[in-house]
Amino acid sequence: MYNIIPLILICVSLFIIIVIVARKFPALANLDVENMPAEKEARFKEQIITGRLQKSMAKGKARLGKFFGFIGGKIGALFGLIQAKLQEAKKNYSAHPAALPPEDKEVMINGLLAKNSALDDRENFEAKEANLIKIIELEPRNSEAFIVLGSLYAANKKYEEGKQAFAHVLKLLGDKETDKQAEIYYDLAAIYRDTGEAENSLNTIKMAYQLEPNNPRYLDSLLEISIINKDKTAAQDAWEKLAAVNPENGKLAEFREQINELE
Repeated sequence: MYNIIPLILICVSLFIIIVIVARKFPALANLDVENMPAEKEARFKEQIITGRLQKSMAKGKARLGKFFGFIGGKIGALFGLIQAKLQEAKKNYSAHPAALPPEDKEVMINGLLAKNSALDDRENFEAKEANLIKIIELEPRNSEAFIVLGSLYAANKKYEEGKQAFAHVLKLLGDKETDKQAEIYYDLAAIYRDTGEAENSLNTIKMAYQLEPNNPRYLDSLLEISIINKDKTAAQDAWEKLAAVNPENGKLAEFREQINELE
C-alpha cells in the first residue's frame, strides 16, 4: 500500500507536466521555420519559439516544484526529455508545411487578424501571440502581422521582442509605404523612451518626423522626447512646428514651461 503512493504521485506530476506542455504545443509546432525566405526571418521566428518554450518550461518547473519538491530531480529530468521531444516535433511539422491555395490562405489570415482584434493585449497575450505566429507561418512577409506582434510585445513590456519585431517590419517595407515606416519609428521611439534609452528614442522619433513632418502626433512625441533629452534647441523647434499645425493642443502651455526650465 505504502509503496504505491510514490508511484501515484509521480504519475500525477507527469500528467500535469503533459497538460502544461500540451497547452503550449500548438503555437510552437505551427511555426514553419524552413519556409522563411530570408535567414534573418528564420532567426527571428526561432527566437520566438525558443523564448516561449524556455519560459513555459521554467514556469512549469516552478509550479510543480512547490507541490512535489521531494521528487524535483525527477521532474527536472522529465522536463528536459519533453523539451527535446517538442523540438523534434517542431522540426517535423516545419518539414511538412500544409500547402494552401492563395485564396484560402488569405481567408485564414484575415480570420486570424479579426480574431486577434477582439482579444485584449494583456489578458489574452498568449492567444494573440499564437495567432500572429500562425499568420507569419502562412505568410512570412506579412508586415501587418509583425506590426501587431511588435505592439503586442510592447503592451506587455516585452521590449526586446518588440524592438526585433518592429525592426523586422522596417526591413520588410524597405523604401515603400512611408506612412507605415513613420508609424513603426514612432512605436520604436516609445519603446526606447520606456526603456530609458533617451538618445535612441530621440533619433528614432526624428525618423518618423522626417517622413511626416506635419503629423501632430509625431511632433508631440518629438517635443516630449526632446525635453527628456534636455535638448532645448530641438524642443523649441518642435514646439513651434506643433503650435503651427495643431494650435489647439492642450499641452502646448505645459511644454512651453518645461522648455523654459531647460538650461
